[in-house]
Amino acid sequence: MDTTLYVVRHGQTEWHAENRYAGVSDVALTETGREQAERLGRWAAGTGAAAVWSSPLSRSRATAAPAAAALGLPLTIDGDLAEVDFGSAEGRTLAEMPAADVDAFLADPVAGAFPGAEDPRKAVERGMAALRRIASRHRGERVLVVTHNTLMRLTLCGLLGIAPSAYRKVFPQVRNCAVTELRIDGDVTALMSYNVPVP
Repeated sequence: MDTTLYVVRHGQTEWHAENRYAGVSDVALTETGREQAERLGRWAAGTGAAAVWSSPLSRSRATAAPAAAALGLPLTIDGDLAEVDFGSAEGRTLAEMPAADVDAFLADPVAGAFPGAEDPRKAVERGMAALRRIASRHRGERVLVVTHNTLMRLTLCGLLGIAPSAYRKVFPQVRNCAVTELRIDGDVTALMSYNVPVP
């Protein structure tokens, strides 16, 4: 029995405009991000979702909270939904990084991950495990899941059989608070829609 997951990137953060790597850094939402979260909450109220899950980072929890309130549901936290740790890139822009590190990352973001970063292949494994665990717990139901940009793209690659090193090319953008709909049944995943802005 398929579970429908509405997987959403959190709202805009204070580092968004500067294109800084937030990763595991706990960065707050901007006013725009809070408005996006409220809009997501209004949209979620009409989905009939049976659960709302979130990364433990505050930007995700603040994004998911209006949806949980609108649905009258508790907010469930899963540490495996947290963003990738970008190591030496945390809090920095590409322009602030050593050119050799940037070149290696842009050539292959898995083999050339930033120094000190989480292995992207491990991130794929934990992201896939989290979504499959959520789907198994809510078989046949609809669930809203709020997570992060890079983890989401890596996890989609894993679920859909795409090489993780291609995640930046295959999924070049995830809009804040846009919805990606998945249907998961055990090890089988169907991508129903990707990166759709909520009205």
